[in-house]
Amino acid sequence: MAVKIIMLVVFFAVMIGVGVYCRKSATNVSGFVLGGRNVGPWLTAFAYGTSYFSAVIFVGYAGQFGWKFGVASTWIGLGNAFIGSLLAWIILGRRTRLQTQHLGTATMPEYFGKRFESNSLKIVASAIVFIFLIPYTASLYNGLSRLFEMAFPGVSYNVCVIIMAVLTGIYVIAGGYMATAINDFIQGIIMIGGIIAVIGAVLGSHGGFVASLTELAEVECVNVNGDVLPGGFASFFGPDPFGLLCVVILTSLGTWGLPQMVQKFYAIKSENNISKGTIISTIFAIIVAGGCYFLGGFGRISGIEAEAGTPVGGFDAVVPKMLENLPDILIGVVIVLVLSASMSTLSSLVLTSSSTLTLDMIKGHIVKKMSEKKQVLVMRIFIVLFIAVSAFIAINKDKLGYIADMMGISWGALAGAFLAPFLYGLYGKWVTKASVWASFAFGSLLMIANMLFRGSFPALLQSPINCGAVAMIGGLIIVPVVSLITPKMKKEKVEPMFTCYDRKVLVKATDALGEEE
Repeated sequence: MAVKIIMLVVFFAVMIGVGVYCRKSATNVSGFVLGGRNVGPWLTAFAYGTSYFSAVIFVGYAGQFGWKFGVASTWIGLGNAFIGSLLAWIILGRRTRLQTQHLGTATMPEYFGKRFESNSLKIVASAIVFIFLIPYTASLYNGLSRLFEMAFPGVSYNVCVIIMAVLTGIYVIAGGYMATAINDFIQGIIMIGGIIAVIGAVLGSHGGFVASLTELAEVECVNVNGDVLPGGFASFFGPDPFGLLCVVILTSLGTWGLPQMVQKFYAIKSENNISKGTIISTIFAIIVAGGCYFLGGFGRISGIEAEAGTPVGGFDAVVPKMLENLPDILIGVVIVLVLSASMSTLSSLVLTSSSTLTLDMIKGHIVKKMSEKKQVLVMRIFIVLFIAVSAFIAINKDKLGYIADMMGISWGALAGAFLAPFLYGLYGKWVTKASVWASFAFGSLLMIANMLFRGSFPALLQSPINCGAVAMIGGLIIVPVVSLITPKMKKEKVEPMFTCYDRKVLVKATDALGEEE
């Protein structure tokens, strides 16, 4: 217990120290929200990765999908790396940085408002962001609860939640985005080292990788059709390839439409940083996401009992059960690992939510004139409120559902509403305002309906995961179809928005051959 407490104290001290160190860079809106658009490749890449992966992945998703798919769940982590990180940086990174700076936007709702010249779109988008970040935050805290109960049996979980919420608030309020980015880098290093150590320890306790895989292959596997599938949990695609594909789509493609993820591209400093950041974030995702799902794939040999195919204590109990017999020093590492992942995600969520409410709903609508100083003050107040609400939700965790389901609702609604209009809006002048409204309505209302009337949905879509994947794919179809049949924006309005892509810049000969002299 002493070792675990010392590790936590050192960890929290470093986080607060960074926040105090960065306070001078958070005196205006650009500095507080985007780090002055002057953030280097390592910080940006780690900020992207640590916002992506949290206790939700390590405890909830790894446990639930590792149990359902076996080692095939590793495909989810690889999808996160190559679709959610590599392709996201290649397709969105450069264009997002150029157009958002050209339009002078600091948040995703503000981008929609200026790109499609609609304050109504901006306000509705900011409402969607605020509402659907709440279940995500709830799922994050719920993942922490499982590990705290395992690691600190004599310590009140409520006290742990309050301490974590307060300390996260301190460094975000003090240092803004730059403090978050630097802490994300430190937390990312901890996550990489921690997941490698934990995988080695867990597999070692079963005799190594081959012995663990052999033991897993002997577990009885029944696929979705009720057929016995010998060795199914050790197979390439597992017992449910379609379900696996839906999870890959939700957790990988979904990042393209999440405001807390896309906003990382706003702060990139230079072209060189995009190239480096792409590689760094992809390697980070391979190790962390691939490692988490790979570890979860061995959940069925952890000794946890099952009733009617479901683990006793629920899916969220699988990973904690796998870790409970590790040495104290490794359990301490796990706690710091999950705290790192969760605090980095929480800081990103509260910064996104507070900036959205301040810049997109309060400024210019409720309060007509706001100075830079007042905007930063209001954002800091909203950070306190959002953290207080999230802590209250966490303390009442017994009323929450499975972690994966809550995250599915959040990601499905946000990415279902935003992914298609944001992606097409960066590349196409043809996207219409009506198509953006259609995407907003389809994504958010579909997930609300799934949450309230789940039993009325077809069997395949009753899962928030599958439904969230459908919301994203549906948006990618709806936007171009609706744009074909609705009035286009005036050419003289749209053309200036894309001039940032045509600006000529000088580059090295290694990047472009140029003409012979």
